[in-house]
Amino acid sequence: MPKWGAPDGMGEVVTVTESMKSGSDCYVSEMKLPSHTGTHVDAPSHFFEEYYEKGYDTSTLNLKTLNGPALVVDVPRNSNITAEVMQNLQIPQGIGRVLFRTLNTDRKLMHQSEFHSDYVGIMKDGAEWIVDNTNIKLVGIDYLSIASYNDAVPTHQALLRSRKIVVVEGLNLDKVTAGIYDLHCLPIRVLGAEEHQQDAFL
Repeated sequence: MPKWGAPDGMGEVVTVTESMKSGSDCYVSEMKLPSHTGTHVDAPSHFFEEYYEKGYDTSTLNLKTLNGPALVVDVPRNSNITAEVMQNLQIPQGIGRVLFRTLNTDRKLMHQSEFHSDYVGIMKDGAEWIVDNTNIKLVGIDYLSIASYNDAVPTHQALLRSRKIVVVEGLNLDKVTAGIYDLHCLPIRVLGAEEHQQDAFL
């Protein structure tokens, strides 16, 4: 599994801290996992200091937003997701959750340990178009960041500023075609975490 910015992926995640072979009564393991790994949600505090100070962590996300009908859309494979791309996708009004299936899935980036900075993501103007022109309350994508690598901060800020849009990253959409699905995102509630791993399934 890839890890943000790491050439060799996750490395060792689970360490056995107590072993029956070493005289313990049972086996005990410890897991070390960065929060921006695998399928995860971004809390509003991820890119806003004042939100972090106010405690807008993953426990403040609305479960009604995280669960319900979602539209999976195939994004044109030749660009990042700009305002023009968003306009051309012609997402119907009233759609509340959109998952973007991109070139990232075709390239199987979530199955490679090496981090790729040339992944497809949303550009700032695409994020602003979503905020200004749709009723979308949840956006998801098939790599570790909703935002393109070079537009990471402004795109996240545009989406997370209102605290009404939930960002889901690292989705596995390999066997999912375009269409409407029931989405269930169940984040782990860890107080103080700016984002957290979750189970997400269609």
